[in-house]
Amino acid sequence: MNNKGKTDKGHLIGIPPWIILGAVIILVPIFVFWAMQNISKQRESATILLLEKGAALIRSFEAGTRTGMMGMYKGSFQLQRLLTETAQQPDVMHLIVTDMRGTVVAHSEPAEISQPYGRDLDLERISRSQEIGWRQVFNPDDAEVFEVFRQFSPTQRALPGGFHGRMLFQRGRRPPVIPMNPPHKPGQIIFVGLDMGPIETAINEDVRHTVIMAVILLLIGIAGIVSLFLAQAYRSARTSLTRIKAFSDTVVENMPIGLLTLDSEGRVTSFNQTAEAVLRRSSSEVVGKKANEILPKELWALINERKSKHDIIERDMDCALGGGKIVPLEASVSSLFGDNGELLGDVLLFRDLTEVHELKREVERNRRLASIGSLAAGIAHEIRNPLSSIKGFATYFKERYREVPEDQKTAEIMVQEVERLNRVIGQLLEFARPMKLNKKQASIHEVITYSLKMIQKQAQDKGVAVNTDPSPGIKDVSIDTDRISQVLLNLYLNAIEAMEQGGTLRIDSFLDEESGTVAIVVSDTGVGIKREDLVHVFDPYFTTKQSGTGLGLAIVHRIIEAHRGELRIESEPGKGTTVTIVLPFR
Repeated sequence: MNNKGKTDKGHLIGIPPWIILGAVIILVPIFVFWAMQNISKQRESATILLLEKGAALIRSFEAGTRTGMMGMYKGSFQLQRLLTETAQQPDVMHLIVTDMRGTVVAHSEPAEISQPYGRDLDLERISRSQEIGWRQVFNPDDAEVFEVFRQFSPTQRALPGGFHGRMLFQRGRRPPVIPMNPPHKPGQIIFVGLDMGPIETAINEDVRHTVIMAVILLLIGIAGIVSLFLAQAYRSARTSLTRIKAFSDTVVENMPIGLLTLDSEGRVTSFNQTAEAVLRRSSSEVVGKKANEILPKELWALINERKSKHDIIERDMDCALGGGKIVPLEASVSSLFGDNGELLGDVLLFRDLTEVHELKREVERNRRLASIGSLAAGIAHEIRNPLSSIKGFATYFKERYREVPEDQKTAEIMVQEVERLNRVIGQLLEFARPMKLNKKQASIHEVITYSLKMIQKQAQDKGVAVNTDPSPGIKDVSIDTDRISQVLLNLYLNAIEAMEQGGTLRIDSFLDEESGTVAIVVSDTGVGIKREDLVHVFDPYFTTKQSGTGLGLAIVHRIIEAHRGELRIESEPGKGTTVTIVLPFR
């Protein structure tokens, strides 16, 4: 967490510096070019404005000169006086008229008359040209002056339309031409000097405004790009957070361990599906309530123990749920802390160990059966040979003492007991030797029908009604039909024996496409099996019958295991027993 904090400080508001640098590199040239273009256009506009103003003054001066030549100013043409008066206009720095050799003929400053002026220009070309020219010069006070000059022609009027009050100017091209009629006496040039101070002030103000606007737009552009990245980062972070939350919620909700979290006040804040299944309570009735009100006392005691020890506690316990059911649980509780170390609550994890205990018992039973099987195989082999001799002698004495009824009866009993003992040994050998199956595709319904015909007479004699309802669409299953018939026959006979006063024997079959299994359910309404006896029903030689061998259900269990199936038995004393055979068809 500390390293992460250092990383975040190296970024501006969570944005990597290269993004801001990239935005500056992209936007700065664009806005600099825009600002330079804007400034250039402003200067061009100022130059055109001064050029038009100078041309207008020249035309006004020429018009005034023509008026004076027609009789004004007391009938005499006083060029100097008119030039001096015209130069009094605002923003006019000077007015000068020279000949083509550069000698001042008239000047707004009379002292400058006859002085040379403009000899650095091509005066001869200017005196013969109809173009307006301009340049920037400095007056004696070092003030910048915008000077407009052209041929001075007061004796002729301009063509209709004249300058039209507009001029076009482009940098790098020659100044625009003012259409004029050629003068009668070419050779004089007029110079108009305009004050550039107000224009420069306006230009500088525009430049400053343009630079400010460029900087503002640059900052807005950078902020926009950063905002886009922030928005994208926010969207990505939000999407990632949503996915992580959905993933974590899915994991927590579907994890095979019960999870329950409590806040600092002991209220339940989360309760996943496994917790609902184990504790048999829905999350809607649990979340938000005090844990001591809804949890079994064993789990609540574990939470209280954690509060006193301030450590992770793990324990196996037998938890009493509603209805008097006891469920073995493996539980652990730990504290939940925030980033600043504050206690947020507790996390309780628990797992139902019922299936684990069943598997342990199954492993132990299989281990015990394997030991018994090995021992039984050796004993059966040793007993069978003497039995043959005993049966032979019993048969001999039966024939020899035919005239003595008591001896003959004794011999018959010996023969019967030897045969019974031989059957027991045969079952023992069958149980002990490896199970070999002769599998083939067969119909479960046909196997059930065939096996029921074999117990029809016994059922009628005991007053037992037989009902069967096979599920439609059950596929053929790869099974050893003889072995499965043996299993069903054994279950039928056990059920009939459990119904001494009559009852109902029901056989159902079901198909589960999702798990790929077929289930055969054999149920009766007999006396049932005691709860303490249920765990031993598949053990060899365990029986509650006076004449039973205790190997029937043990052999049934081995046959189903050899088919990679499952055998489940449920019973309630006085109400009957249900045995479920599950066989795979894939």
